Amino acid sequence: MFKGLLLGILLCLVALFIGVYFYFATGHAPVAVTDPMMPMEKKFAHMALNARIEKDTAKLQSPIPADEKNFLAGADTYKDHCAVCHGIPGREKTGIASGMFPPPPQLFKGTGVTDDPPSETYWKAKNGIRLTGMPGFKDHLTDTQLWQVSLLLANVDKIPDSVKQSLAAAPAEH
Repeated sequence: MFKGLLLGILLCLVALFIGVYFYFATGHAPVAVTDPMMPMEKKFAHMALNARIEKDTAKLQSPIPADEKNFLAGADTYKDHCAVCHGIPGREKTGIASGMFPPPPQLFKGTGVTDDPPSETYWKAKNGIRLTGMPGFKDHLTDTQLWQVSLLLANVDKIPDSVKQSLAAAPAEH
């Protein structure tokens, strides 16, 4: 009786694996940007991402102060590397951002990432996020630049006028 139960469970698992394999291998899985999400896709992706970030940033602290000098430097880096996807205050979403799936968050609308600790934004900018279009910048930006952008975004609701003017002077959108 117990052997039959184990055999039944094993056969169900094998059948499930084969079914999932054929779902993907035969082109039934949604892969185009315009396709709807797979069931539970967002839930599992966020669960994995949040667990990894929590583990990696538990003791991570910014080595630079959240001050005007660093906000201005962060604004310059943001305009050069982030704005095309994540937006500029007072501007519409770019064509690149409109064509991405999942859509990149527009960081100057709503709360953006002001409710996230700077260490979380730093981790995302440094490492990127798989299957979202978010690249990792660890090989292209210095740690100081990554922290400057992270501090800017964490404090975007409190930045001085000089930083707002710098962001508004962003180059033409793509």
